[in-house]
Amino acid sequence: MKLHDLDVIVPAPPAPGWGGRYWILVKVTTDTGIVGWGECYAASVGPEAMVAVIEDVFARHMAGQNPEDIELMFRRVYSSGFTQRPDLTVMGAFSGLEIACWDILGKDRDRPVYALLGGRMNERVRAYTYLYPLPHHDVSAFWSSPEMAAESAADCVARGYTAVKFDPAGPYTMRGGHMPAMGDIALSVAFCKAIREAVGDRADLLFGTHGQFSTAGAIRLGQALEPYSPLWYEEPIPPDNVAEMAKVAGAVRIPIATGERLTTKAEFAPVLRAGAATIMQPALGRAGGIWEMKKVAAMAEVYNAQMAPHLYAGPVEWAANIHFAVSIPNLLMAETIETPFHDQLIKGSIRVEDGFVTAPTAPGLGIEVDEALARAHPYTDAGLHLEMRDAPCDYVDGNAFERGAPASSQ
Repeated sequence: MKLHDLDVIVPAPPAPGWGGRYWILVKVTTDTGIVGWGECYAASVGPEAMVAVIEDVFARHMAGQNPEDIELMFRRVYSSGFTQRPDLTVMGAFSGLEIACWDILGKDRDRPVYALLGGRMNERVRAYTYLYPLPHHDVSAFWSSPEMAAESAADCVARGYTAVKFDPAGPYTMRGGHMPAMGDIALSVAFCKAIREAVGDRADLLFGTHGQFSTAGAIRLGQALEPYSPLWYEEPIPPDNVAEMAKVAGAVRIPIATGERLTTKAEFAPVLRAGAATIMQPALGRAGGIWEMKKVAAMAEVYNAQMAPHLYAGPVEWAANIHFAVSIPNLLMAETIETPFHDQLIKGSIRVEDGFVTAPTAPGLGIEVDEALARAHPYTDAGLHLEMRDAPCDYVDGNAFERGAPASSQ
């Protein structure tokens, strides 16, 4: 059996676009006719350029190869162009293709992917979700309203979720770590207070920041949140400075989580070694694929750290996350996004039930992709999957940033 054909589909989820402006799906077919699906998480280039990268990686390093040869293909891609170091874009391309290889192997053997990864460790996976507006909420006001957030959190708990994530402290700026405004700190405390009062001890609070703060600023904000006992403080500073993140971890009594912007064991290992975080959040469509993250999970075990796969993408990456999560002993939970489009794209083949996802039993990733639906919603805009703003922190009028991914670029 050899990898033979590649097709790349870039659908755009309908507004408001939870999961990003577009998703990059790869369809890989073998010479025996088996089809495998994967998903490449957002890269730092536009979708047309990314499609070209994916096609080049496949043609150069994978076409004609047995899909079993995951390690060999990874080393080819990781070392391509005399690099032998993490490359966010190239590894993002490989990650989706690697996921498709596992889907092929599972289908060929009539077994779910996790059965090929050491078997089923967890019968079900604890799920968490971002807080999103309820139908009666004002969407523009939601992101800075502790009261609406608390109402959304109570709804999530009523549906069975035991953990909810939110990130009220903007702005989402390309300018790097900054000191939060006092208004940012006050609003973040108000969110934690309102949500904690709404859910009590029925759910964990997951506080996100998207790497927005300086070391000192992250410590100030984190210490202000401590009375509400969040389960994690996500990416409190930009992800490129492990030593400074370790300083935050040592000064704040909230577990640090990071990893959605990291790729390969080469970037996760220093985080674990420095004690900079105890919760790893790989995005499997970017981080090197399922096999590479199995290695990271094993390293995390040594440091008594846990895994919480990240998801701000489509349902194919989510399916890969679930198989990965089912197979590891140090699982904390996995992110999920529930929208009609996510559900329809995989024809309801994986779902959250009472806050958990049961281990799939169907072959491969256990999903049926609605290819016609994906092709019927092509992405035609110019924006990236996610974009940061040029504007600096506003210390006068306050900070907020729009979640989701509107149809038009910012």
